[in-house]
Amino acid sequence: MMSIEEWERYKKYLNFNPEIGLTVDISRMMFPKDYFDRMESLMQKAFQDMETIESGAIANPDEKRMVGHYWLRAPELAPRREITRDIQKTLQAIKDFSKKVHAGKIKSQKGKLFSRMLIIGIGGSALGPQFVSDALKTSKDPVKPYFFDNTDPDGFDRVLKEIRGALSETMTIVISKSGGTIETRNGMLEAKAAYQSKGLRFEKHAVAITGANSDVDRMAKKDGWIARFPMWDWVGGRTSETSAVGLLPAALQGIDIDALLEGARFCDEVTRKKDSRTNPAALLALMWYHATDGQGKRDMVILPYKDRLQLFPKYLQQLIMESLGKERDLNGQIVNQGISVYGNKGSTDQHAYVQQLREGVNNCFITFIEVLKDREGRSLMMDGKATSGDYLNAFLQGTRRALSEKDRESITLTIEKIDARSIGPLIALYERAVGFYASLINVNAYHQPGVEAGKKAAGLVIQLQAKALAFLKKEKGKPFTPEEIASAIGALEEVEMIFKLLEHAAANADHPIKKIPAVPPFRSRYQYSTGAM
Repeated sequence: MMSIEEWERYKKYLNFNPEIGLTVDISRMMFPKDYFDRMESLMQKAFQDMETIESGAIANPDEKRMVGHYWLRAPELAPRREITRDIQKTLQAIKDFSKKVHAGKIKSQKGKLFSRMLIIGIGGSALGPQFVSDALKTSKDPVKPYFFDNTDPDGFDRVLKEIRGALSETMTIVISKSGGTIETRNGMLEAKAAYQSKGLRFEKHAVAITGANSDVDRMAKKDGWIARFPMWDWVGGRTSETSAVGLLPAALQGIDIDALLEGARFCDEVTRKKDSRTNPAALLALMWYHATDGQGKRDMVILPYKDRLQLFPKYLQQLIMESLGKERDLNGQIVNQGISVYGNKGSTDQHAYVQQLREGVNNCFITFIEVLKDREGRSLMMDGKATSGDYLNAFLQGTRRALSEKDRESITLTIEKIDARSIGPLIALYERAVGFYASLINVNAYHQPGVEAGKKAAGLVIQLQAKALAFLKKEKGKPFTPEEIASAIGALEEVEMIFKLLEHAAANADHPIKKIPAVPPFRSRYQYSTGAM
């Protein structure tokens, strides 16, 4: 049972923010009494770093870019008038465009109202819109969203089958800052082929959200797409939900984007306070630092007890891990920083991994997200004792206590209800907490060199595949082992990769490669054959 000491600790450290309807409880984090005093100088530096970022300094030194996602909900704070005007102009353009779509003033090629939208993006260009869409969807949404967020052919097919006969009333929104993101490019080409197979012109259904003069921007302008909206180089993908990336799909879906922006703006104001004990984003950053020793020694588990927040852990996974998972700090020293993030919704987690969280290796800390309002209207009483919502709340409180009994630390965030006004603060809160924590550990939170390295490696793999297939085509009808092919194309050191590429090629009808199986499989031979598959 809860002790008087725990109650007193709860009262002492409870952080309530009525402006944004958010309560942060850190009482179950077992930091020492002098923790805030010891961390004060580091936290004050983090406040100063954040102020510098918002003033328009080059906060992303690797890419020589400003970091301005905070200006998206307060354009008047942007360091240059043209940025303020661009933000305001884009927001108004989003509202005007959405109203015209809903009113039928902008229609599909066949003159139909747009009732569906296919959003094509990856990472931050998909996770934010997916999270907000799922959190705030209703049965009355004027435009229903679908997503291409990978380059999986079967994934494309599954989504297109869901859309089925409604492609002629589906708008496709292509989101890519550079215009060269491979996954997004592939999704766009798959969508274009799907439209063409139905006798439809892709450009009559297409909208671009991209950087000025990118490949996608030039294509959209040349082919006469329905509309183009900007992505600015001072907004990173994982912090782009309050830009056109998130606001256009949300507005089309019928979500109140003014309320979402207002909630985020108020949260920004609250989290600018330079008081470590009352600033909710600072409290999160400090608790992360305590839990992980500032070195990522424990994982962060996000447990929202609300179905509408089931994608929030996935969204935070990218925001936090891509921002903080860095090999080097700002001084160039190797530090291998980061915090691993995973999560599931409550009370599903009761039947998944809470057993390990409570009794297994103590290598994580938990963030519970509590939503007070269960639903609109009254709920059914179960056995005359409690509603289903009461039980959900009991599972949350019981799990929190059970973990605490085993010295497992946790944070609890509480909001009153789920609506656009409350989702905005959740997004803004974690964006700023990530920025503060990055300052505490001295890393650049706004670049992603590891992601870029992975993209380059994938490009080299495709080139290797092309060489291997070209050799087999030249030697049509002759079977070869992976070693023989690797040797013939001068890539013997890549024989394992060539074997994996040939296995994939032989399993699909796209390449005329026939496999002559052997045991073990790496002794198989492969040949170019028009009769393959």
